[in-house]
Amino acid sequence: MDLPRAPRINPSILAADFVNMQRDLAKIATADFAHVDVMDNHFVPNLTFGPQMVERIQATSPIPLDVHLMITDPDRWAPGYAELGAASVTFHLEAATEPVALARRLRAIGARAGVAIKPDTPGESLYEVLDEFDQILVMTVEPGFGGQGFMPETMPKLRALVDEAKRRGSNVWFQVDGGIADSTIEIAAHAGADTFVAGSAVYGAEDVEAAVMRLRHLAETASLKG
Repeated sequence: MDLPRAPRINPSILAADFVNMQRDLAKIATADFAHVDVMDNHFVPNLTFGPQMVERIQATSPIPLDVHLMITDPDRWAPGYAELGAASVTFHLEAATEPVALARRLRAIGARAGVAIKPDTPGESLYEVLDEFDQILVMTVEPGFGGQGFMPETMPKLRALVDEAKRRGSNVWFQVDGGIADSTIEIAAHAGADTFVAGSAVYGAEDVEAAVMRLRHLAETASLKG
């Protein structure tokens, strides 16, 4: 797969119309990845997609899948999502028993390996293993529900992780998820994010394609400003 260049806009289909999923996937064909939130009602207090639904989304989506696992025991379950063909599989550091071994297994299957951290999880916990991952997801809300407000207090952690990655010469992507909209994407881009998950800001817009283009432009402009 040819990897898209930053900034990458990954609309969250958690905000799509589940009854018209194929239609709503087609609406984001100009985005970079379709972000799929898998929740198990254990790690987070919400229940969404499982493997069978993700398999159907994979077969239907015009763009690659960026699967975000908010589940317990990802060491057991995450490889199955890579085997379904997801381009990227992200699991939570807080839920994994052996995160480095799991990342290596995902890569061996053929998926990009991502690790996510909650707002209260220190970024320093990832400094020594940055190169074991293709993507680090800094949650900008508490995981579990869409439509929450962006938490600007997570930005110093993101900035520190980005700076550490640069110091180590790492090419890891930095993704943000939660409350990303026109009013917040520039803040995250200034802090070093290059991959942006947006749900309500995309699917709540009258023109979904235009919303994706606008978010991309805002992120590009903010990145150029440094």
